[in-house]
Amino acid sequence: MRFLILAITFGFVYDQVFYHHDFSLIIQDFHDRMNNKAFLIALLVVLLMMLLNWGVEAMKWKYLIRKIEHISLLTSFKATLTGVAVSSFTPNRIGDYLGRVFILEKGNRIQGVLITIIGSVSQFLITFILGSLGIAFFVFQYKVPISEYLGISLRLFDFLYAGLGIVTVSLYVLSILLFLNVSLITGLIRKIVKKPRGKAAKYLETFTFYTPRELINVLLFSALRFFFFSLQFYILLRVFNVPVPLWNGLIIIAMIFFVVTVVPTVAITELGIRGSIAVFLLNTYFEHEYMSLSGIAPGAFAASSSLWLINLAIPALMGAIFVFNLKFFRKK
Repeated sequence: MRFLILAITFGFVYDQVFYHHDFSLIIQDFHDRMNNKAFLIALLVVLLMMLLNWGVEAMKWKYLIRKIEHISLLTSFKATLTGVAVSSFTPNRIGDYLGRVFILEKGNRIQGVLITIIGSVSQFLITFILGSLGIAFFVFQYKVPISEYLGISLRLFDFLYAGLGIVTVSLYVLSILLFLNVSLITGLIRKIVKKPRGKAAKYLETFTFYTPRELINVLLFSALRFFFFSLQFYILLRVFNVPVPLWNGLIIIAMIFFVVTVVPTVAITELGIRGSIAVFLLNTYFEHEYMSLSGIAPGAFAASSSLWLINLAIPALMGAIFVFNLKFFRKK
């Protein structure tokens, strides 16, 4: 099983890099810039931030999983990268849950999966909130051309925008309240099932492990991760000569992550989707700003591809090595 996971991970990454996307231009671009000190420093910063990004995720998982087993930060980091490896070839990264919990020595693995899902939901919430806020800022900034394109008056546009804003903010509040009171899931299922017994009752208890304060800390971990990979993306955009200002760049990046998160994909195929979305949104921005589009598309795709390579492909290959630490069967 371990060798199979290793082979599939390496195979998928190799196929994605060398057959499904033309990396030759990006590699040539890297080669041409290797004598540029600013480029090398920026690349080093992005690589270090990749370690910070997954390091924060490891800290979050360690913080969550301590309810069933105390593990070191190093073990959590290995489990996190193993999850990246297994999730790279599974739909919507569901393999992440299994890739992590098989590193546990004592903790119940099904409870571990449920706990990992809580961590993933926190990341989804942060991405959903910040991404939709990015869309709201973007639409408001260009409401005149958008209203003209839709063929409606600016007054009607403002009315619809305000109404949608109220609905969205209400959804934010409801989602956060539900997440902070995740124990309500246990109470709801108990009412439906009446008296769950045995293992089912034990698994239901998982959702009562955390206080609202602890779940706020989990959201803060997720927000810090979002900050790191957004900043990585922005640095790469500037490195590849996409002259988008910081504020507008962060708005567009939040929109890109929002779409990538919402659209069902296999992690390994996000490269093409993320690159296409980045090119479309950046082109739209520069068109509205009446700026020249020369070199924007190649630069946007190069930045997106580089981020995928640094944040997903490299950690997946590292995590594939750690599959030998997985314990599929425990000694009684």
